[in-house]
Amino acid sequence: MKTAAIIVAAGRGTRAGGGLPKQWHPLAGRTVLAHSIAAFHNVVDHIVIAIHPDDRARALALQDIWPDLQIVDGGQSRAASVLAALRGLEGRGVEKVLIHDGARPLVSAQVTRDVLQALDLSIGAAPALPVTDALWRGEQGKVAGTADRAGLWRAQTPQGFRFDAILAAHLAHPGGAADDVEVARWAGHAVAIVQGDEDNLKLTFAGDFARAEQILKGRDMDIRLGNGFDVHAFTQGDHVWLCGVRLPHSHALLGHSDADVGMHALTDALYGALAEGDIGVHFPPSDPQWKGAESHIFLRHAMGRVAARGYRLANCDVTLICERPKIGPHQAAMRAALAQIMKVPVDAISVKATTSEKLGFTGREEGIAALATAALVKA
Repeated sequence: MKTAAIIVAAGRGTRAGGGLPKQWHPLAGRTVLAHSIAAFHNVVDHIVIAIHPDDRARALALQDIWPDLQIVDGGQSRAASVLAALRGLEGRGVEKVLIHDGARPLVSAQVTRDVLQALDLSIGAAPALPVTDALWRGEQGKVAGTADRAGLWRAQTPQGFRFDAILAAHLAHPGGAADDVEVARWAGHAVAIVQGDEDNLKLTFAGDFARAEQILKGRDMDIRLGNGFDVHAFTQGDHVWLCGVRLPHSHALLGHSDADVGMHALTDALYGALAEGDIGVHFPPSDPQWKGAESHIFLRHAMGRVAARGYRLANCDVTLICERPKIGPHQAAMRAALAQIMKVPVDAISVKATTSEKLGFTGREEGIAALATAALVKA
């Protein structure tokens, strides 16, 4: 069954402080909403966010990270925002839909999968946790009575439904529902309870953000590795560009751009770590605007993608393979040039060289090859 997630993010809640709606607050290097979107990436087939019209510029920036992200304008209420997103999904063949609060950035893939699986047997399903604390009624700051907690649950999201059923329920509902489970039950649909997660908290107050930061720090470190390999042949000329440094030489390197073979390999390593293809995907050689382009353009773009995806460079290593020119005297300058372009410390960058012992095209001095490795960690 084709699945989709609706993330509701049109609210104006500012109780967390900072003058921003809480879904746009920074959290561990990215916005709360970006964390929420990432939680559903590779779990469902399609994601749509319902936003306030004033936030469209911020939302469009998220499409740089997730190009297939669908954006719709929400309404004056949560239910209106959900309905707008549901209408936006019509005609896409969606059979199961998850509806999630944008201010719950820590939902696990396990909870999401459990809800989707429960929809095989039920029209609706939602995660929840049993109430274990004693319940009091209060008046004027004092305990006025107690309440029975038996059978009570703390509701969470994502709340999942068969798409056609929840769309019809929202279209018919008079409004004022607390959540989508209430809408579904009003329409006569049973909703199954699946096990929730204590970490799946809804961020509301400033203290919630501190707790969320600690949870994120405690999760497994996300490390990504990528490698790149590039080759350029020699042609007529009097210099080569290698790792951002101009070296006098008896020949130049042939290429569509400035043919900086070291920087190209490093750029491909960064794209590879992100599983975003290579330079040719982002800067097609068939496009004449990149003819003769300086390679720092490509490398800066790759580092921008690293930051946009919530990662930082841990370290990188570039190996240049050639007989000449000699690289040793220029290694420090190359490291410094790459550090300036990538805006990282010099000690995060290694540049070294080797020969191929006179073997192959590099041994015959027909060109230069480069191999690069990059390690990324979650910011």
